[in-house]
Parts: sequence; C-alpha cells; structure tokens
Amino acid sequence: MLVGILHSLIRKDEKMILEALQRRGVPFELIDDRRVVFDLHANGFNRFDVVLERCINHSRALYALHILNDWGIATVNTAEVAEVCGNKLLTSSALIRHGVPTPRVKIAFTPESALAAIEELGYPVVLKPAVGSWGRLLSKVNDREAAEAILEHKKILGSYHHSIFYIQEYIHKPGRDIRAFVVGDRTIAAIYRESSHWITNTARGGKAHKCEITPELNEVCVSAARAVGGGVVAIDVLEDPDRGYLVNEVNYTMEFKNSVAPTGVDIPGEIVDFVLRVAEEGWERANGWEEAS
Repeated sequence: MLVGILHSLIRKDEKMILEALQRRGVPFELIDDRRVVFDLHANGFNRFDVVLERCINHSRALYALHILNDWGIATVNTAEVAEVCGNKLLTSSALIRHGVPTPRVKIAFTPESALAAIEELGYPVVLKPAVGSWGRLLSKVNDREAAEAILEHKKILGSYHHSIFYIQEYIHKPGRDIRAFVVGDRTIAAIYRESSHWITNTARGGKAHKCEITPELNEVCVSAARAVGGGVVAIDVLEDPDRGYLVNEVNYTMEFKNSVAPTGVDIPGEIVDFVLRVAEEGWERANGWEEAS
C-alpha cells in the first residue's frame, strides 16, 4: 500500500500524521501542491492506493481532489466534501436540507438587500465571507450604523469574497463553543474553545478544554458529517440556551494539534486508520454507510 499526502507546508498537524504512518509501517509519499503538475490526459498518480488531502489553500485542494477523483483515486476527503465544506453557503444549505440544527442564515447579493436582511433578522448579526477560515473577515454587527459601514467597505473592496453577503444570526453562547472531530461514523473527540471574545477559534487565542461526548452531541455531529459527505471533518457547534446544539460550520482539512493533549485522543492515529480503511475497503464501507445507501 502507498499513501499520498497532498500538502502545502508541513505543519505540526502534518508531522503528527506522518509519525502515525511511520508507527504503522505504512509507506507514504509527499505531494507538494506548490510543485505538483497534473496532466489531465495522463494519470500519473495511479500508484497511490489513497491520497490524504492536507492543503492550506482551498482552491488547490478542491481542484486536485476533483482531478484525483475523476481518475478513480480514493481520497480523504473527497472533492464533494471539499466543495461543500469550503463554502459556508453550501455548508448551511446541506445542513438545512438534511435537518441538522443550525443558526438562521440569510443570503443577499447587494448592500441594499443585505441591509434589509440584517434588519429583518435583528441585531446583532454575524457577517461572514462565504469562503474563508481561521475566523478571518468575520464581523459582529450590533446596529444599523455598523451595518452600513461594513456593507460599504465590502462594496468598495469589490472582490468575489465580498460580493455575496452571508448573514447569520448571532448566538449568545456561554463564552465558548465546541469543536468536535468526526472520523467515519463516530465522533472521536471534542473540545470546548473558551474565550472572552465572541470569536473562539484557537487560532485567534481561544483556550482548548476537553468536552465530553454525549449521545446527543455525537448524533448532531455525525449527522452534520453525513450531510456534507462525511469522512474526516471537524464540526463547530454552538450551544443555544433555548435550542441546544446548533452546527455552525464543518471543516474538511481539520487542524487538531491543540486538541490531542486536552482530549487524550490520538487524533492523527484515528485519521490514519480511517485513511487505510478507505484504501482497503472503499469509501462507503469505511464510513459504515454501505447498508444505509
């Protein structure tokens, strides 16, 4: 068996995955997305039994996965999952379509219609770019004056990321949110991300503490993973005082380096074991979805 690792930089997360492969004696080969060239007329990657995607750049990950999947090469995750999870609009739509509880979202295409949607939803709201990660370019909008200023800025910036207005209700969470890690058909670990700031990402200074996985939390997270196509994903969950767990986002190239120590779970080992099952058994069977499909 040969495992390909499609990567950008080799960060701590990737080093932990490589160490897990080495402990299992599994041969692997690094595929650097800064150097790789795909010849669409000739499959030069059929030596791989499976490719694990670990790119930083969403576009590179998405296009590479589409090419590999078109060639019939098993990947973790698939191009379908990358496309859905890499776009918050598509993620929200998939969650709602599958009945997964999630915050209310409105989509608008002009500053004028966005302002109307914001006021209908009620302050505060959260404005997000449809494509983005690490809590960047998020805005909590507390009143009409702030809304008008932010919408004007987006209009002037004028890039694709700012031309679609993704407007989400603000959830009054208890100074924390939950990041849960789903591998295949189960939630393997979860952390609370605590912060005095409304953005709790650990990349933005949030502190990680172990979160116990209750049957209810597991069901919500696995349902969210299935909604976007499954595999190896991180689910961001908000705790609403009235509605309970609400799935905020789903991440397909999940970072876990800050979650291994507080949870005590060998997350990279779990990822590698799943990748090997995909290579040996096929996608549906590895996910435990064969009967359901």
